[in-house]
Amino acid sequence: MRDEVGEFMKQKPPTFTRGYNPDGAYKWLEKIEIIFEAMECSEEGKTTLGTYVLREEANNWWKNAKQRLGAGGIAIP
Repeated sequence: MRDEVGEFMKQKPPTFTRGYNPDGAYKWLEKIEIIFEAMECSEEGKTTLGTYVLREEANNWWKNAKQRLGAGGIAIP
């Protein structure tokens, strides 16, 4: 995965910092998906790499969401 992170960062992916911002999130995701496609990323790789460039509110949201999801990605009530 370390090589993938290095290759991903060479592409200068945009960071995403905002909380609720549907338009900004959509534009960010479009740019990130172009990189994923070029790198032929697996779904697991997309999650790891995509969350690597979350900052501020977006990163806090991800940390919270990850805690609520179990190891298998199942929501914990």
